[in-house]
Amino acid sequence: MKTTPTMQQATDGRRARVLVIDDDGIFNASLVELFARHGHDALGAADGQEAVRLLAEAHEAGRPFDLATCDLGLPDIDGHELIAEIVRAHPRMPLIVLTGLESVTAAVEALRTGAADYLVKPVVAAELMASVARALRQRVLVAGAPESNAQTPHADPLGVVMGDDPRIAKVLEIVRAVAPVKTTILMTGESGTGKSMLAQAVHRLSPRREKPFVELSCGSIPETLLESELFGHVKGAFTGAHADKVGRFLAANGGTLFLDEINSASPAMQLKLLRVLQEKRFEPVGSSQTIEVDVRVVLATNQPLEDLVAAGLFRQDLYYRINVVTIHLPPLRARRGDIPLLAEGFLRKQAAELSRQIIGFSPRAMAALTAYPFPGNIRELANVVEHAAVLSKGQIIELDDLPETLRDGRGAHFSAVTSDAPLARELPWVPMTLEEAMREPEKQILLRALRANEWNRQRTAEQLGINRTTLYKKMKQLGIDLREAA
Repeated sequence: MKTTPTMQQATDGRRARVLVIDDDGIFNASLVELFARHGHDALGAADGQEAVRLLAEAHEAGRPFDLATCDLGLPDIDGHELIAEIVRAHPRMPLIVLTGLESVTAAVEALRTGAADYLVKPVVAAELMASVARALRQRVLVAGAPESNAQTPHADPLGVVMGDDPRIAKVLEIVRAVAPVKTTILMTGESGTGKSMLAQAVHRLSPRREKPFVELSCGSIPETLLESELFGHVKGAFTGAHADKVGRFLAANGGTLFLDEINSASPAMQLKLLRVLQEKRFEPVGSSQTIEVDVRVVLATNQPLEDLVAAGLFRQDLYYRINVVTIHLPPLRARRGDIPLLAEGFLRKQAAELSRQIIGFSPRAMAALTAYPFPGNIRELANVVEHAAVLSKGQIIELDDLPETLRDGRGAHFSAVTSDAPLARELPWVPMTLEEAMREPEKQILLRALRANEWNRQRTAEQLGINRTTLYKKMKQLGIDLREAA
């Protein structure tokens, strides 16, 4: 196991006590040594019974463990049963599963049972210690440790809490680079991934920060009214135009205009947008007066514009005009490690708005959040946290405070790669072994994941919850070539 420099402890000012539960004596000893090098006190347990005894003795002595790591393949007890028993007896102690079992089903079951994270051996020390830091930070919040003088963790100076995924770090780096200039920005990604928050961050960091930030979702406005919304109209321009109206371009003069769902604009509207982007002038509906504006435009799409261009649904010249700097925001399910950070940030905001002392999530509640696929991305996570904060009766968000879809595990068995294909009709059974029957579905899952990540194997492995070496082996076994057509 490769080691990394000692990380700053995320505990309440003392060395964390860690219990390592693993029947592999060599691996157990190496983990104990690793934790010691990172400033923690670690003790090993060779099986489930010893682990339960050590945890109970430490609790009775008033020196409980702060965290435990647990293998699933123990000789005396089923790993999932042990997790459930430990979570029941020590609900405030986070537990990280660290096992050689590569199974999406096992991972989901462990997280639903109450595990804080699920890592597959062989694990890189940096990955393990990052997971430990997250779990210990969450334990501090649950225990009510004061943080009033601490800076919000992973909060960007722009005022955006986006997480610490490497791809998000790159996004913020691009934002800082382009915000001071007038360059048009195109943001891509699924709905709810935070494109509006990021557009506001661009505005706050730009010289235009004192001027208006104006936002419009093109998909929410009927086509017949979109032109009026963008450019305004004069009285009598059409039926119902009882007074002059200022459009969004003029309202944003000197500032920033964010146009979301630009993919929904009609070809005729696209032509008008192309002109105003190039010439910085337009005429309100029903008027011959030309108005000049100085507006920085940020656009967003939840569909690949290059596909719409190829299909003849989006103007190629407009695409080239707006595709100057492109920022892609990955879906939340592809960076589950950021869910605790985002959830904590949203909870602080809700607690302040409700004037209540709500300081964190229980391990079971956080495990349910982490296991859920969040098809609505960050927007859905914010709504879930608001729901929980409103219903919570105490200082800790418990599992019962979450919406039912998260509590009962619906959606937890969610493939890392979604497919819009209709359900296949049942086909006649062809005699084959179970291994043969599973090869083709597994191959299709891997192919969809690789294509979704533009054949980047590191991102694909992270999204599927496996390490890169395992991905290479599976690709070779299933006959997947990186040169296959997407």
